[in-house]
Amino acid sequence: MGDWISFEGGCVMIPWIISILLIFCCSILGAYIYRIKRQLKKAKKELAETRSLENNSPLRIDLVDNDLTDFAAEINRNLEYQKQLKYESEKMSETLKQSISDIAHDMRTPLTVIKGNLQMASNTCLSEEQRAYLQNCEKQTDTLKLMVDEFFEMSVLESDSKKVEITKVNATNLLMQFIVEHEAVIRQNHLTPDIHLPEKTVLVLANEQYLIRMWSNLLQNIIKYASDTFEILMECSFDRCHICFSNPLPEQSSFEVENLFERTYRGNTDASKKGMGLGLYIVKLLADKQDISINAEIKDDKLVISMELQTAF
Repeated sequence: MGDWISFEGGCVMIPWIISILLIFCCSILGAYIYRIKRQLKKAKKELAETRSLENNSPLRIDLVDNDLTDFAAEINRNLEYQKQLKYESEKMSETLKQSISDIAHDMRTPLTVIKGNLQMASNTCLSEEQRAYLQNCEKQTDTLKLMVDEFFEMSVLESDSKKVEITKVNATNLLMQFIVEHEAVIRQNHLTPDIHLPEKTVLVLANEQYLIRMWSNLLQNIIKYASDTFEILMECSFDRCHICFSNPLPEQSSFEVENLFERTYRGNTDASKKGMGLGLYIVKLLADKQDISINAEIKDDKLVISMELQTAF
């Protein structure tokens, strides 16, 4: 009878032992799964960081698991391959930009010589037909020189990665001075400016030379396509200053305003106009280097290009 009770007690203990073993195994398995999930989250974070060139560290898996180790090694090989491709691509891009800059620079010298020789030839005795040919050559040379200048400026800006010096600029005085200096060009093109400037002095955070270059390109764009009149408006609030260049749209012109700042975009405008369509793209490059927001819109049959600058105190 005692043996039977002992046997019955042993039968009762078996489920408890099995339960304890199952709990123990589940705990080990749960801990292992938790460590795997933690490593995968870590791997995900490291993969996200490898998008940056500053992070060149390989993916690390701390678990002693052959499959995970092989998985990490394969990812590392792919990461290394992608980094090499990215490095070679950026190196080729920089080389191309430098080559473009060199070519544009080399083209400027012979164009200047050709321009000078044409001007000298115009002072000689020529027939009316010869003078007409010469004037056409001068006109085409001016067009080509403008294209090369835009091309050169674009290539220099794209390849220059140096940080731009930002200072306090007296935007009111600078814009007034800019208008005065370009008065002769405006009159020569039979344009009447409508200028609206605030009475008080407005200081903005910008690079003075870059700001002047932006305005110059915007004015050149107006000269190309405007007729009769254009408007320059400066409006300022507490911490923002808006400067707008606007002109009536040319007749039968067609373009997508959202693409105006893209490289070489000209839309369906007069093909005889000078330039490569790089002027507004250069304006965008100059704006980005100064953290200036720039926008283009069509309002009341006018093309309005506005820039937003941060005011300084």
